[in-house]
Amino acid sequence: MDGRGRSRVVLSVVGARPNFMKLAPLARQLAQWRGAEHVIVHTGQHYDWEMSEAFLQDLGMPRPDYNLAVGSASHAQQTAAIMQRLEPICVRVQPDIVLVYGDVNSTLAAALVAAKLGISVGHVEAGLRSRDWSMPEEINRVVTDRLSDLLFIPSRDAGDNLCAEGVPSERVHFVGNVMIDSLVALLPAVRRRNTLQELLVTLSELSEERQVLFPVHPRTRARLHGLNWQPPNNALVLLEPVSYIDMLSLVMGSELVITDSGGLQEESSFLGIPCLTVRPNTERPITCKVGTNRLVAAQRAAIRDAAHEVWGRRCDPAPVIERWDGRAAERIVVVLREGAWAGSCHT
Repeated sequence: MDGRGRSRVVLSVVGARPNFMKLAPLARQLAQWRGAEHVIVHTGQHYDWEMSEAFLQDLGMPRPDYNLAVGSASHAQQTAAIMQRLEPICVRVQPDIVLVYGDVNSTLAAALVAAKLGISVGHVEAGLRSRDWSMPEEINRVVTDRLSDLLFIPSRDAGDNLCAEGVPSERVHFVGNVMIDSLVALLPAVRRRNTLQELLVTLSELSEERQVLFPVHPRTRARLHGLNWQPPNNALVLLEPVSYIDMLSLVMGSELVITDSGGLQEESSFLGIPCLTVRPNTERPITCKVGTNRLVAAQRAAIRDAAHEVWGRRCDPAPVIERWDGRAAERIVVVLREGAWAGSCHT
């Protein structure tokens, strides 16, 4: 309860697929806090069923209270649409704090709306930096952190980044990686679902060297069709978008993950599966530090050589990363319940 005798109102804003995995464990923890009301806003930044509803089902999340249905557009149009549609909801709901997740356009838009209304902002997964200003996500991260009253960091290097930028230490809370909370919670279901068995017929047709499974985003598939591109042989299997549990099952059964996804860098590291990140930088350097992840240039020879070098080097046991233990959401709610942030909004 707050000083007015009403429940604390926590409003979470999510939009893209990784946001759901970060929100789910926190939603479960907030549901156990009798003195709080949790309102969920889905911006619709990822708008097709495979990229939203399926994840809600896998993660056991409640349906959002509001769906802004902004859809796909340019960065400016999408951010503006989210701000226009979110502001009246914030005015109506009057949350005590708005929680934003990750580094997508929904994150920045919600932080801007809350800050301008004088509502406290909490950033889950704060402090990550790639130092590559050509990435829209880097701009989103930096601006969101600057607007936030509570910064929930997944690793100590994130705290170092915020300290170097002059963020007061009392705003920063080292809670761990909330994405790993979802992974830990779903591991029993992942182990029960052997997705690879469902692909035995396909795998029998693959090359003798290795099997390559490629879950294709709808927009990527559309671009491939536009180029009239087809897999060169049976060694490359294009899959429909898979659920979160199926994706984790595929990762666990793999010798190697090749990605540009921040989330997969974290999940493969926790599971001890070698990962090649096809990017010149990463905002998750701890995954490289522990040795499970490696940056590789977007060049055919570089990717091929790196893959041959790390194939079969499963890390056993998987590395232990501080506070990547499935309890990050629990720590976040402890901070929220303490209420030290109340009244710290932008005035």
